[in-house]
Amino acid sequence: MSTSSEAVECAGGKTSWPEVVGLTVEEAKKVILKDKPDADIVVLPVGSPVTKDFRPNRVRIFVDTVAETPRVG
Repeated sequence: MSTSSEAVECAGGKTSWPEVVGLTVEEAKKVILKDKPDADIVVLPVGSPVTKDFRPNRVRIFVDTVAETPRVG
């Protein structure tokens, strides 16, 4: 994982999108899909266990913000 403010690129295109940090999930998806139309985007809570297999079309977005007040019902 890179902490650089620049996106990492390889022969197949971009491999990270630091510019989406702070955006909504939907906004982040749009940016990622613009660069990588075949991306299989998976949204997960921060700290979720993930498999270690490498899939070149998978992009994981980790989120940790509660957007609305939790309510019973």
